[in-house]
Amino acid sequence: MRRRHTLGSLLLAPLLTACFAAQGGGSTGDASDGSRLRVALAFPPAENLSPYGGDATLLSRLGVTEGLTTLDANGAAAPALAESWSRENDRTWLFTLREATFQDGSEVTPAAVAAALTHAAEAKPAPAALSGVTLTVKAQSTAVRITTTNPDPVLPLRLSSPSLAVLSPKAYEDGADPVGTATGPFELTKVNGSTSAALDRFDDYWGGRAQASGVDARFIADGTARANAVRSGQVDIAEAIPVAQAVSLDTATLKETATTRTTSLHLNTGSGPFRDPKLRAAAREAVDNSAVVKGVFEGYADPGTGIYGPAVTWAEGKRVRPAGRASAAEPHGTSVTLATYDNRPELPEAAQVLQQQLQRAGFRVTLVVREYSRLETDVLAGKFDAFIGARNSLVDTGDPVAVLASDYTCDGGYNLSRLCDSKVDRTVAEADAVADTGERQDAALRAEAAVLGTDAVIPLAHQEIITGVATDVRGVLLDPYERTLVGPGTRR
Repeated sequence: MRRRHTLGSLLLAPLLTACFAAQGGGSTGDASDGSRLRVALAFPPAENLSPYGGDATLLSRLGVTEGLTTLDANGAAAPALAESWSRENDRTWLFTLREATFQDGSEVTPAAVAAALTHAAEAKPAPAALSGVTLTVKAQSTAVRITTTNPDPVLPLRLSSPSLAVLSPKAYEDGADPVGTATGPFELTKVNGSTSAALDRFDDYWGGRAQASGVDARFIADGTARANAVRSGQVDIAEAIPVAQAVSLDTATLKETATTRTTSLHLNTGSGPFRDPKLRAAAREAVDNSAVVKGVFEGYADPGTGIYGPAVTWAEGKRVRPAGRASAAEPHGTSVTLATYDNRPELPEAAQVLQQQLQRAGFRVTLVVREYSRLETDVLAGKFDAFIGARNSLVDTGDPVAVLASDYTCDGGYNLSRLCDSKVDRTVAEADAVADTGERQDAALRAEAAVLGTDAVIPLAHQEIITGVATDVRGVLLDPYERTLVGPGTRR
């Protein structure tokens, strides 16, 4: 097994040449003005780069968008567009804004921030960070006052979510358009559907002028193609290198990051055969996640132990054992459809391993593999019996309770298992009411045990992420929450 890192220690080829020709209006490589960065991303936009869904992390990873707060290396809320904040009472917070400018030249004012957050709160479906949360935002002289219907002790963490990015008023004239309307160090200037995007340096960025003149981003779902592009020098940075390709990269090019990402098997509890908890128990007993870690992830992962993996150091040694699980029933040839996506090449391999394991247990298993953007809607609609996905448990808010609310409660906006269980909802609500950090973590672990006790989700592997970075590139932002990649100091 490979050496593990924890949060405490944090941190096709010829065809691609034309794809990475300079785009946008910035420099094409003049060293005196900063070379443009060439970046290969694994996931194309699934929602036209809307900041309210999964595309939000694409925008934050490219240095386009920001919110009022961000996460520091220890997972605590840190200043971003808000330079400070205070809690006025159990439902109201005051966030004092820094002086900043939107990429369209307008000022970041309290009124603009209030309008942006109100648009996010009214979005349908609601951003995952606001699952179960109702808030109102009012502009003050140099601040915004945010009031929640119920006490929300982690609101500063919640506001760090990429899906709560602040855009200029111009962005909301037609939906929420991030092109030229955000506040980050790089301005999105052109989007070519699901294939590429061009970004130029935003010279008036409040955090200082970026060292690269721009970014040429390409969305490449094929992991081998991403690895080839780094190896041949056609890109500077490529995310999510498949473990099978890691050996093909020079060690100086390979960057490993422990993450809070867990690959899990989600069972559809809303319809189909896995509505029966006894068949879910049979699936759980059939799964050998050590075989997935060894055979698929080749040591770049740990066996799944829960929703929070070993990179979440505060969970170590404090987990609560799930109780009340159903007894397994014999499948007797029950037919199930297992779906996954190929943007992360390990997932189809894991699906094949699980197909064999479930078949040995008596299930009949049909596999469906698509690109993620063509799969998500059907998964959320319950069109498959089971789904294998990789989810960073702290990406939305940094709060361990928030992922439980969004992914496993009746009203959750990203409920892949379609779970609606009164005990789970109750334990999640109880955890969400706790303000003290340590006590909230303990409550989150109790809620995690309640979720696992339903067998709606079966953790398979806690992953490391492999990023390919050219040897002449400096300042790549690798973090366990996978929110950042390119920033003001990223350069070549």
